[in-house]
Amino acid sequence: AYTDNILDDYTQYGVDYIKKHHGGIGKAKATQEIVNDIATEVNLYGMEQYEEFPTALESHFGGSQRASVLAAASGITIGLATCNSNAGLNGWYLSMLMHKEGWSRLGFFGYDLQDQCGSANSMSIRPDEGLLGELRGP
Repeated sequence: AYTDNILDDYTQYGVDYIKKHHGGIGKAKATQEIVNDIATEVNLYGMEQYEEFPTALESHFGGSQRASVLAAASGITIGLATCNSNAGLNGWYLSMLMHKEGWSRLGFFGYDLQDQCGSANSMSIRPDEGLLGELRGP
């Protein structure tokens, strides 16, 4: 879906934030604390912008598009800050969880985008690497 300049704005805000607080692009370590900090900042900025400018809400009709734009901005910013795609994915999921907590849902008409709000999909060993069941024990 077309997102106007809104995704660009949220991502640019995040880039400015990492330059100011984390030393610039590629300088931050890929830790959960960094993911929490950046995703929270970018996501809250985006949510505040949606609330401050109702035309942005109209441009992104439906909570699913807003949730995806906020998550993309968070994930992109963290990916740029850490040069780590898995950290960016964790930023995406954290953004989705924050969006759900803040606005009570991710979609509309009962569609809640459960598949996109899945921290369980982010793991240190991917299932395609095999033997994941053996790590759990008997």
